[in-house]
Amino acid sequence: MPNGTFPFHSPPPRVRLVNAFARPYENAVATARTCYSSKGIVLPEQVSAQPDLRDRIARSIYEAGHHTTFQHGHVQFALENVSRHFIWSFLHSHPFYNSEQVSQRYVRVTPDQIAVPPLSGQALDVYQQAVERQMAAYYALIEYLTPTVEHLYFQRFPARASRNGQPHPLARRWIPKKAQEVARYVLPVATFAYLYHTVSVLTLLRYYRLCQQYDAPTETRFVVEQMVQALLREDPLLENILEAPLPLEETLEYRFWEASLAETVRPLSSQFRQEFDASLEGHTSKLISWHPDNEALLAQAVREVLGLPRASLSDDEAIALVLDPQKNRYFGEALNVTTLSKLTRTLIHPHYTFRKKLSHTADSQDQRHRMTPGSRPMLTAYLTDDPDYITPALIREVPAARQLYDETMARTWEAINTLRGLGVPDEYVAYLLPNAVSIRFTESADLLNLHHKLRMRLCYNAQEEIFNASRDEAVQIAQVNPRIGKYLGAPCTLRHAAGVKPFCPEGDRYCGVPVWQLKVEEYERLL
Repeated sequence: MPNGTFPFHSPPPRVRLVNAFARPYENAVATARTCYSSKGIVLPEQVSAQPDLRDRIARSIYEAGHHTTFQHGHVQFALENVSRHFIWSFLHSHPFYNSEQVSQRYVRVTPDQIAVPPLSGQALDVYQQAVERQMAAYYALIEYLTPTVEHLYFQRFPARASRNGQPHPLARRWIPKKAQEVARYVLPVATFAYLYHTVSVLTLLRYYRLCQQYDAPTETRFVVEQMVQALLREDPLLENILEAPLPLEETLEYRFWEASLAETVRPLSSQFRQEFDASLEGHTSKLISWHPDNEALLAQAVREVLGLPRASLSDDEAIALVLDPQKNRYFGEALNVTTLSKLTRTLIHPHYTFRKKLSHTADSQDQRHRMTPGSRPMLTAYLTDDPDYITPALIREVPAARQLYDETMARTWEAINTLRGLGVPDEYVAYLLPNAVSIRFTESADLLNLHHKLRMRLCYNAQEEIFNASRDEAVQIAQVNPRIGKYLGAPCTLRHAAGVKPFCPEGDRYCGVPVWQLKVEEYERLL
């Protein structure tokens, strides 16, 4: 397995295996043998006593696709100096992981936290100058936005205004974070992050097989190789089933994009964007498809769980039983238990599909809702000739901030076009795209998982764009399925209906608005 040096100018990614399941290879074989054992559980110790049989079974079940056996073992990594570009395009682009990542909403970014691809000469100068402008704009925007944030904050919390020159501790903590949350839109997707990342051995094997694909194959392969090498040091036997990475040119996306249509498709991107944006009809998230019998399906499923005829439980009563927090007190709990309840699992039958447009930074949070998956784009396809970005509402409220923001975006795309003109590969140019770059995609979900997402993201503390998208989705669901939609709302709304106090579960992070008194279509916020 190759183990080359990292070619970027910036510090290489740091990968540490901090926790690992013991003997995952032999455990996988033990679980497989247990399925056919007449003598009970087969233990890994018994497997290791017969190495030839062990390896033959391991290869056999792997090649036959019986991969759940390799899903028992899990590994946890601490990752540092990895770009948000790589995290969005690879680590978080699938459902089978868990991550806890440093937040740009709450932690200020410093100038040394940027990935610098292997460029040279004029190209390196253009890249570094563009990053310096983005970083300078980030700090300037924080200064521009802070007075407006303070004004809006103290309008909402007048009791927290400064007394004797000393601001309230909560104001001192919250105001700077809100300003930097919005300012981060100008930062490049090359910005570093650090995180804990936990996957099964099976997922890591898949990582390795597809680590050379769009959008960041160089960084992705380096990080994944370090992860695999760390695992092999813990359990060298896994190399018996390890498949080599597919070359980039053999991946589906490359064969379609680079090998045949890149020069044909790219000029059409402007037309695509116009068509997509027009189809949103002013929405952040537009409902484009739903099952016409969603409510009937849900009601009948409830009756099936209970073994009741329609005459004993009407559709309205059945829907209320699982969705009305007065009846279903699970919605008042902090721990999401709905996937385990026989009745609330009926919510998996109604389905909805939305067409969405978010910034990269907002979508990086949206994609964390792994059970509401979307068909996200190749970021290299978004290297447009003209700027294409989202502007947060707070920036639109401050003229000086808006001017600096638009100028920075224009200069960023100038640098992108210059780099492409110098022949820099798209892979490296994409690192310069700002957090604000528009991401267009379609997202589908069943009601069970969508309900959980909306419950979390209709909170006034949620990121602005995801909040707006969630409000769009809840309102449109209520229009087509009113008996379902009337039970959607923020966490405090559901807790209030369930009679759980305090209504707001956020403690000192309470937004200051009694949202539980509002209808979803009345939700409005700037902060």
